[in-house]
Amino acid sequence: MQGREVGPWLIVVGVLLVVAGLAAWSGALSWFGRLPGDIRIEGARSRVFIPITSMVLVSLVLSAVFSLVSWWFRTRR
Repeated sequence: MQGREVGPWLIVVGVLLVVAGLAAWSGALSWFGRLPGDIRIEGARSRVFIPITSMVLVSLVLSAVFSLVSWWFRTRR
């Protein structure tokens, strides 16, 4: 991949990060981290949060995205 081919990808990633940041800031992602299977333990002086389901969801989405990007690059040859 040459330098000119990387530029559009960096722009797309930047726009996606801005959209995700705006969604988090507006509260549209308030459900994230409160899914069934996310473990929260709150004591008198401590809190433990283990986001198992949320991280499985992130893993599935990222795997799908990277798989699609890989497929797209293979078909362009």
